[in-house]
Amino acid sequence: MPKWTVAAIVILASLTPGAALRCQETPGSPPGSQSPPGGQSPAHDFAKWEKEVAAYEASDRTSPPQKGAILFIGSSTIRLWTTLAADFPGHKLLNRGFGGTEIVDATHYADRLIFPHEPKQIFLRAGGNDINAGKVPSQVAHDFAEFVRVVRARLPKTEIVFIGLSPAPVRWGQADKNRELNRLVRQMTLELPRVAFVDAFDVSLGPDGQARPDLFAKDRLHFSPEGYRLLANRVRPFLLD
Repeated sequence: MPKWTVAAIVILASLTPGAALRCQETPGSPPGSQSPPGGQSPAHDFAKWEKEVAAYEASDRTSPPQKGAILFIGSSTIRLWTTLAADFPGHKLLNRGFGGTEIVDATHYADRLIFPHEPKQIFLRAGGNDINAGKVPSQVAHDFAEFVRVVRARLPKTEIVFIGLSPAPVRWGQADKNRELNRLVRQMTLELPRVAFVDAFDVSLGPDGQARPDLFAKDRLHFSPEGYRLLANRVRPFLLD
């Protein structure tokens, strides 16, 4: 396991403010500087999601959701999960998926999309767009560690669950990186309290080990209704009562 992952586990467990940044300092760098695994990524454009985030906020003002729900957040797999309530009846659910986002977007907008609702449990499904944008699995896992740190600082009792990636036909060339990200995150969650991992890698695979086209929409990227049914079956045992 990479050394940075071990450091993230120790720091996250202690919940020392700013420690997740300090654990990434490289030898010879000034205090407080950060060097994510795999090199420095270009500046991220958070503003492109502002319209979607503002729409959620406007809806919340009109019809404030109950606090203490189970909140789903992440990229288009979550945003397009229109059967969420039907898939998990008897639970208070809140869908805050938006756009083709990366994990850093969920962290950036936590103040507006997560914290006001004080969820008892958070399901995060993201990372595929991160890898598609050029990040390596260790960078994406680092972003998840930072998401956990930020959420833990405000919601120390909330359980966080990472829904593992499932390879899609159109991005089959990234399947190995998806698998490695799942492995890194799973290893991290084993060492953290109230953090869990849903292994969903094989949800989209057929007997031949390839991604099943019938589980995806025409774009060969997003799940079809049957794909969501199988994903829901994998997620269901992790929901809190």
